Amino acid sequence: MRVAIYARYSSDNQREASIADQLRICRLRAEQESWQIVEEYTDQAISGASLLRPGIQALMSDAGRGRFDLVCAEAMDRLSRDQEDIAGFFKRMAFAGVKIVTLSEGEVTHLHIGLKGTMNALFLKDLADKTRRGQRGRVELGKSGGGNCYGYDVVRRIDAAGEPERGDRSIDPVEAEVIRRIFRDYAAGKSPKRIATELNAEGISAPTGGDWGFSTINGNAKRGTGILNNELYIGRLVWNRQRFVKDPDTGKRQARPNPPEEWVIHEVPNLRIVDEALWLAVKARQAGLKRPHGASGENSFRDRRRPKYLLSGLTRCGACGGGYSMISATHVGCSTARNKGTCSNRQSIRREELEERVLGALRRHLMDPALFREFCEEFTREVNQQRIEGRATLEAAQAEIRRIDRELERLLQVLLNGGAADTINAAMLKLEARQKDLRAALSGADEPPPLLHPEMAQHYRRQVGELCEALREETEAQRMEATEILRGLIKDVVLTPTDGDLAIDLRGDLAGILAVAAGAVSGDGVQKRRKPPVGAAFSDDLLSQVEMVAGVGFEPTTFRL
Repeated sequence: MRVAIYARYSSDNQREASIADQLRICRLRAEQESWQIVEEYTDQAISGASLLRPGIQALMSDAGRGRFDLVCAEAMDRLSRDQEDIAGFFKRMAFAGVKIVTLSEGEVTHLHIGLKGTMNALFLKDLADKTRRGQRGRVELGKSGGGNCYGYDVVRRIDAAGEPERGDRSIDPVEAEVIRRIFRDYAAGKSPKRIATELNAEGISAPTGGDWGFSTINGNAKRGTGILNNELYIGRLVWNRQRFVKDPDTGKRQARPNPPEEWVIHEVPNLRIVDEALWLAVKARQAGLKRPHGASGENSFRDRRRPKYLLSGLTRCGACGGGYSMISATHVGCSTARNKGTCSNRQSIRREELEERVLGALRRHLMDPALFREFCEEFTREVNQQRIEGRATLEAAQAEIRRIDRELERLLQVLLNGGAADTINAAMLKLEARQKDLRAALSGADEPPPLLHPEMAQHYRRQVGELCEALREETEAQRMEATEILRGLIKDVVLTPTDGDLAIDLRGDLAGILAVAAGAVSGDGVQKRRKPPVGAAFSDDLLSQVEMVAGVGFEPTTFRL
C-alpha cells in the first residue's frame, strides 16, 4: 500500500517542531502497517481554515495522478478545519480512489466528514468569539485590542502572579514627531503624495519598515485607517470599526465596516500625540476635498472592485515592480514613482494606445501556430509519460481483481461445505464491493486522453477578434463579458523604460488562452463568443493537464509588443 503523509501547524501555540512530531508518528504507523511511504507533504504556519496551501494542493494534484493509494495524517483538523473544504477534499480523494486514514479517527468515512467537520467549524467560530471577547475586555480597560500602530511602543510587564500584562502602550517620541509633522504639513496644504515623497527622500521608515505611500497617510476616513484618520492620536481608542470576512475563492480576508452603534470607544488621554486644534484643521481640509460619488451616493464594494479599464491591475513597472495606474485623464504611469518617489521610471503612455497594442498582441502572438505545434508535441510527451507511470497502478488493480475472484471462489466452497454463513457472507460482500470499485477505476482509466484541436490557433485568433469588436460595439453586458474573458488571457503587462520609450512585455495565461480557443471549436463549426465547457474537445482534465505542462517550465506565451 503506497501512502502519502501530510502534516501542518499554524498557530502561535504550535512550533515548527510540530511538523517533525506529526511526521514521526505517521511514519511509525506506516511502519506498523507495512505501508510504503511515497511522499511527505507539509504546510508551515498556515491556517487550516482554507485549502489554499501549497502542500495540500500538491497532495491533491499527485492524488489525481495516482501516485499513492492512501493519505495519512495525525488528525482531520490537520487536513482542514473548514467544513466545506474537508468535504471537498474527501470527495476528491474518493474520486481518485485514495483512502484517508488519521491517527485520531482511523479510516475517515462520510460520518466523520459530517460530524467532525461540523465540530471543527464550530471550534473555529468559538475560537474567534473568545478572541474577540478577550480583545473587548482589554479595550474596556483602555488597552490595545491587538497589534500596535505607528507612534507607540509595546509595554511589557509582569503582574504579581507572574503572568505577562498585555495591551499596554507608550508613546514613541521619534515616531510621534513624524506624526505631528505629517499633520502639520497636510494642514498647511501639502498633498499626501508630496509628504510621502519628502519622508522617503529623508530616509524616514514607514510603519511597515519600507517606503511611505500616500495611502499610508491618507487612508480611509470612514474606516479610520491611515495616519490622518487614527483617533488614537487624539487619545480616543476606537475598536470594532470593521470586521474581516474570508473570501471563499481566494482565502484572503476582506474588510467590512461595522455600524457605529457596534463600535467600542474609550478615552486614553495618556496616548494623545496630536493636539485638538491641529486635528480639527486636518479634518476641515479633508471635508473640503471630499467629492460626491454620483447622485445615489457611494457605490457598493462590489462595484468598486470591478476593474474600471481593460488592463486595470494587470500592468506593472519593469524598473521597480510596482503597478501602473492612471496619472491623468488619459495616461498611465508608474504608481511608485508618483506616490513614493523611489522609482526613476517617469515614462507614461496613453491608456488607449496601451490597450490597442495589447489587444493586437493577443490577436497576433499569444497563439502563434508554430509555437502551438511545439506545445502540442510537449503536451503529448507529458501525457504519454503520465500513462506510463499510471500503468503500474492499473496492473496492480487488475492483479487485485484476479485475487478477489480466487478468494470469492474459495469462500463459496467453504460456504457450500457448511461454513459460518453470516461471517462468510459479510466477507464476500466486502470483497465484491472492493472489486466493483476497482473495475470502475479501471473503466475510467481506459478512456483515451482528450486531444488538442489541430486548428485551435486559427480559431483562437477569430475568437479574440470577435471579443475585441464586442468591446466597441455591443451592449454594456456584452462589453463586460468580453472584458472579463480578455483579462483572463493576460497574466501581466510589464512596461520598461528603454531609450526614452516604453518596451511592453505581455505574458499570457496558457490555460486561459487554450480555453478561449476551444470555446470556438464545436462540431457544427459555430463560433461562440463565451467561454463554455466544450466536451471532448477541451475537458476539465485537459485544462489541468495543460496547467501542469506549463508549470514545469514550458511557457510559450511571453511577447514583446
